[in-house]
Amino acid sequence: MKQGIRTDLSTKIVQGIGYVFISMFVFVCLLPFFLMVSSSFSSEKAIVEHGFSIFPRDFTTASYRILFTKPDQIVGSYIVTILLTSTGTAIGLFLVAMTGYALQRPDFPYRNGIAFYIYFTTLFSGGLVPFYILISKHLHLRDNYLAVLLPSLMSPWLIILMKSFAKSIPHAITESAKIDGAGDFTIFLQLVLPLSKPALATIGLFIALTYWNDWYNAMLFLSPNVKYRPLQLFLYNAVTAAEFIRNSAAGANIPPQDIPAETMKMATAVIATGPVVIFYPFVQKYFIRGITIGAVKG
Repeated sequence: MKQGIRTDLSTKIVQGIGYVFISMFVFVCLLPFFLMVSSSFSSEKAIVEHGFSIFPRDFTTASYRILFTKPDQIVGSYIVTILLTSTGTAIGLFLVAMTGYALQRPDFPYRNGIAFYIYFTTLFSGGLVPFYILISKHLHLRDNYLAVLLPSLMSPWLIILMKSFAKSIPHAITESAKIDGAGDFTIFLQLVLPLSKPALATIGLFIALTYWNDWYNAMLFLSPNVKYRPLQLFLYNAVTAAEFIRNSAAGANIPPQDIPAETMKMATAVIATGPVVIFYPFVQKYFIRGITIGAVKG
């Protein structure tokens, strides 16, 4: 009886220590986010004089008021980014899933050569200049949202991840479906995709984050003539403009704390990461499972 009590007590002590360390780790992970949100509501003067803090100093919404000076612009940028992210994720997820599934099929005759070609692109690329010439000169996609949509549809690493996960699906399932008269596309849609939810959630999250955070392709191919540019590029231009004004103000003997450059950086980060933080918990369990299975099967 005493032995059982001691065992229960030691178990509770170990669990308590584990909860303490996990709580400390969670706090350390969330601390940068708290600092970001707090600083976005602090005054520039408070940040310059006291630095960043967990709680706002001299509470103000000046940075948000500046960013929303033209609300139609930022709302339009949000809509463009949401449309690009949702469309690109849906199409890219379908293409990556099909490619990864086909490459692991033992009855696919050219799978090794195609897999090597895909892997080879992770080591070498044509570079920025050929890429820009291809998109703007040959495909004529300058000032077209397709220039932002198409390049990120497929990723070699995501294809390899899907291929690794698809190996965990027994080939006997597809063989039995073929015996019943199902075609390859029917097998893929009705059998493979439902069994691949963890991998699809993982890959879909990576593709969505790629589109959501993409500003470089938009900067290359979308000129100021485009009325609504993606959100990240809009925020990047806003921060760059604030930095330029701050540097110019230094020569005019204007105190730097009067230009909210640092607080605008934090405000743009809050605006850009907010939807991602809200969406991530819904796919977290699939994301962790997909990463684990892909790593084991790789």
